[in-house]
Amino acid sequence: MNESTILLTLASIHFIALMSPGPDFALVVQNATRHGRQTGLYIALGLSVGILLHSLFSLTGVSYLVHQHPLLYSVLQLLGGSYLLYLGIGALRGVIATIKNPLSDQPSKNSNLVISNKRQAFTKGFATNILNPKALVFFVSLMSSLVPVGMSVTGKGIALVILFGLSLLWFSSLAWMLSTQRLQTRLQQTGIYIDGLCGVVFTLVGSSILVQTFRSFLDNSLI
Repeated sequence: MNESTILLTLASIHFIALMSPGPDFALVVQNATRHGRQTGLYIALGLSVGILLHSLFSLTGVSYLVHQHPLLYSVLQLLGGSYLLYLGIGALRGVIATIKNPLSDQPSKNSNLVISNKRQAFTKGFATNILNPKALVFFVSLMSSLVPVGMSVTGKGIALVILFGLSLLWFSSLAWMLSTQRLQTRLQQTGIYIDGLCGVVFTLVGSSILVQTFRSFLDNSLI
């Protein structure tokens, strides 16, 4: 394949992956509906920077080395799984607090849900993506299977721009759409269900990563 075909294929696969529901998608949905457009956009930026770094690390071979090193990859799995589980439990605790006392403002005071500034929103988005070991595996597989070693530096640079640009465009569009005044009015009535669903997604993904990590550790210990 020539470089144009490679870049087009890369963009298509990545965009399909972006639209698939997962922790990144859930984070934007939850925070754009709860905290508004600005928070959603900064979370989108944080997620996109995380994707850019994953892409860069995959192109340079850093991610492959981490994936092939059992200890380093296990540490990443523990950090990523724990962080996603933390987000999930925080969201579910907020939902439970609302159910117990629907007239209170407890969810907005929950430290796991409140985002007080732009830096915190960006950091939350960045951490959610960069600590996700599934993202590391995805980009290692994507880059190793599509981007040849002999691809030009310009081609690799364009690939990074495409991956970052598509990510920012998709997540920003999602945050923008969910924070329109008309949609916000409707979503406010279903906020507890959105928080609950996102909490379940974070909890399930985080738990599955931790379970997989402990199983790998036990298997290696028995060998």
